[in-house]
Amino acid sequence: MSNNKLQVAIDGPASAGKSTVAKLIANEFSYIYCDTGAMYRSIALKAMRLGYNLSDERIIVEMLKNTNISFEPNENQQKVFLDGQEVTNDIRQEDVTNSVSEIASLSGVRSDLVKRQQAIASNGGIVMDGRDIGTTVLPNAEIKIFLIASVKERAERRFKDNAEKDIHVPLEQLKHDIEERDYKDSHRKISPLLKADDAIEIDTTSMSIQDVVDEISKIIKNNG
Repeated sequence: MSNNKLQVAIDGPASAGKSTVAKLIANEFSYIYCDTGAMYRSIALKAMRLGYNLSDERIIVEMLKNTNISFEPNENQQKVFLDGQEVTNDIRQEDVTNSVSEIASLSGVRSDLVKRQQAIASNGGIVMDGRDIGTTVLPNAEIKIFLIASVKERAERRFKDNAEKDIHVPLEQLKHDIEERDYKDSHRKISPLLKADDAIEIDTTSMSIQDVVDEISKIIKNNG
């Protein structure tokens, strides 16, 4: 299989650098990039705006029937559109960040989004990041990467990202939120955060983004 048709799955906990790395890898190999987290965040945002109870699976699944999520490449960050309206920054606000795990734990929501994600990836040439890509969404992906980093490192990265977006949450609060998110993600009944048996684990704590990109690029080239 040639390089331009590989499926690359990048998993890991919150703020491990998945989407930043995935975007750069997609760019390097001219692959499609699919940000699965942005899809869940978009659904959380829409449900919150409509005033729905985020644990009411029936109403959220019903809402999905008329929900369109699309991506548009952009130089700095990929733009995200919800029902035709750009929500790139809206879905990164703290209230959405703290609510997305609840939405992601609904089996009806996951099965709907997994189908959408598998359709996007069906022709290969894709980099997809999330929590369950290598285990559930693309179990046959040729390349599976599992990124990890210490809670302290991840909180500092989130703090820096937030500052650039003019979101101000204390560092200690971010550490607490990340630990809580880790617990929720790894303990949920449906598709918990798990490292696939055949995934390559990379600890990014002391690595630069470019170091991580270089390491994954090497793995992809060796499998081409």
